[in-house]
Amino acid sequence: MKLFVIGLLSGIISGMGIGGGSILIPSLVLFANLVQQQAQSINLIVFIPVAIAALIVHIKEKNIIFKFTKWIVLGGIAGAILGSIVAIRINPDTLRKFFSFFLFFIGLYELKKKDR
Repeated sequence: MKLFVIGLLSGIISGMGIGGGSILIPSLVLFANLVQQQAQSINLIVFIPVAIAALIVHIKEKNIIFKFTKWIVLGGIAGAILGSIVAIRINPDTLRKFFSFFLFFIGLYELKKKDR
């Protein structure tokens, strides 16, 4: 049941375009006792059907400007390959710390952005 609730919250956040991995990855590390690489790998698998569902809704709502997607997709694929190679080779504790700092700074950015 715990994993279902984690997945539900992650799916809701993903569907909003915020990034369900910000919920899913820490939850899997803390509550399912997975190492960071395992949690991130599961996040990537979960992301596929969630992204497809969200994409369908956003296409129906005409929220996507397709002329901007080509280079973003190509860059994303290249970055995903490079990032996966780095993530596999790095120590799980170090990767977890990098991810924590990343979430922390994104949170700070969002708080500062809110003031504008």
